[in-house]
Parts: sequence; C-alpha cells; structure tokens
Amino acid sequence: MVMNVYSPDFKADAVALCLSDPSHTFEGIGKDLGISRETLRNWVRAERARHGGGSTTSTEKNRVDSPPTAEELQAENEYYSLRSS
Repeated sequence: MVMNVYSPDFKADAVALCLSDPSHTFEGIGKDLGISRETLRNWVRAERARHGGGSTTSTEKNRVDSPPTAEELQAENEYYSLRSS
C-alpha cells in the first residue's frame, strides 16, 4: 500500500472545509479531495483533540465519530479499486 504524504496546509484546509458546514460529510469531501474518509476523519479528530474538543453539537459529534456504514465502505473500496486500475 502506498502511503501519501500531505502538506500541513492541505490537511488544515481539508479540516477547515469539513468543519465549516455540518452538512458536509467525510465521504463527500474525501472524494472531492482524493483522500479517504477515514484519513479525513482522523485529521478532524486530531484537530479537535488539539483544541480541547471544540464546540461540536451532539449531532455533529455522532456524524463524525460514528463508524462507516457498509455502503460507505463498499463505495470507498470501489473508488480505490478504480484508482488502482
């Protein structure tokens, strides 16, 4: 598996985009940016940990911290299988 290295600016912008609107999803932003939803979720978690959890609503917290659904995992697997072809 190839490990991608992202610049701190890219990570910060991705996290800011994710946190800018509660209707954004990790899957949607990840597809737009070409990164996995799990990578983005980890970046957001790390950012929140650095800032003491921030001011998230319980709805947003559940959306962010919930495990991926089977459909989300399948979509991500399909995406990566197409990219590696």
